[in-house]
Amino acid sequence: MRSRRAGRTTGPHLRPRLRRHPRPRRSRGTGTRTRTRTRPHTAVLTAVLLLLAGPAGCSGPGARPPADGSAPDAGSRSPSAATGGEDGAGHWRPKPGTPWQWQLSGRVDTSVDVPVYDIDGFENDAETVDRLHADGRKVICYINAGAWEDFRPDRDDFPRAVRGRGNGWPGERWLDIRRTAVLRPLMARRMDMCRDKGFDAVEPDLMDGYLNRTGFPLTARHQLAYNRMLAELAHERGLAVGLKNDLPQIPELVGSFDFAVNEECAEFGECAALTPFVEQDKAVFHAEYALDPDDYCAESERLRLSSLRKKLSLDAWRRPCP
Repeated sequence: MRSRRAGRTTGPHLRPRLRRHPRPRRSRGTGTRTRTRTRPHTAVLTAVLLLLAGPAGCSGPGARPPADGSAPDAGSRSPSAATGGEDGAGHWRPKPGTPWQWQLSGRVDTSVDVPVYDIDGFENDAETVDRLHADGRKVICYINAGAWEDFRPDRDDFPRAVRGRGNGWPGERWLDIRRTAVLRPLMARRMDMCRDKGFDAVEPDLMDGYLNRTGFPLTARHQLAYNRMLAELAHERGLAVGLKNDLPQIPELVGSFDFAVNEECAEFGECAALTPFVEQDKAVFHAEYALDPDDYCAESERLRLSSLRKKLSLDAWRRPCP
C-alpha cells in the first residue's frame, strides 16, 4: 500500500492501512496517516478464522532490531533456496517460506541476499530488473490498482468520474472499481509496463476498497469481480499475481492468485486467515511495522509465512525472521 511520488527526494507517501475503526494515527514528518486497509467487520473475519481453525495471533521468539535502527540482515537465506516453480499455465508460483525483500523507497539495494524482490513498477527501469535477474532473483512489480494518484505518468487517463474520496494521502483518490470497462484497459497498460520491463509478477495494491469509505457504494461482490479481473490481466501477460490483504475474501480468491502479500496480520491477530495460500503451496509475503520479531517469528515459522519487519518508509532496511 505504498506509492512513491515521482521526482521526490523524501521517499514515498507512506501508506499504513485504513481501517473502519482506525487506530491512533502514526506520524511521519509533518503529516499523519492512518493504516491503508480498513479492518474488516469483526464478525466476518472471526468467521473466516474459525472456519480455518487456526490460531489468530502470532507469537514466539525472534530477533529484535537494534535500538539505533540499523539493519543487520540476519536470517536472510541465499537465493539458491527454492523459490517455487510454475503452475500449469507457466506462471511463477513462489513457495511458502521463500525469503523476500520489499523496497518501495529509495534506490533499490540489490545486495540483499534473498530470492525475491518486490519493488515499484513505475520507479524502476528494466535495467534494475535485469540486474536482479542476473543475480538469480525473481522480481515483483508494485502498482496501485485501487486508487488514482496524481503523481503517476498516466494520471490524466483516469476520468474524473472514477475518482472518489481521498484515501488519506495527498493527491490520491479511491477508484470506482465497479467501472471495469474504464479501469480494465488502464490496469492492462500498467501490467504491460511490468511485463515489458521484465518483471516476473505484479503486486496490485488497495485491493479491498469495499471495506473503506470510497465515495462509491462498493460491495464485496464488486471487489471480487475487480480482483479477479486483475488476476486475469496479469496471467494474460505471463505474470504471476499476488493478493494484497483482503483477508475476508481469501477463500473465494485463493484459486485466482499465485501468492499473497500481507501487512500486519500478527499485530491484528489475522495470520490464520492466510492459511489457504500455504495449503495450496503458495507463498505469503508478510511484513510487520510495529511488533518486535520475538512477538511473531515462531508462529510465522509454524504457519510457513515469509515474515520480516520493515520500517514504514519501506526503504532497504529489513529484519527477517531467522
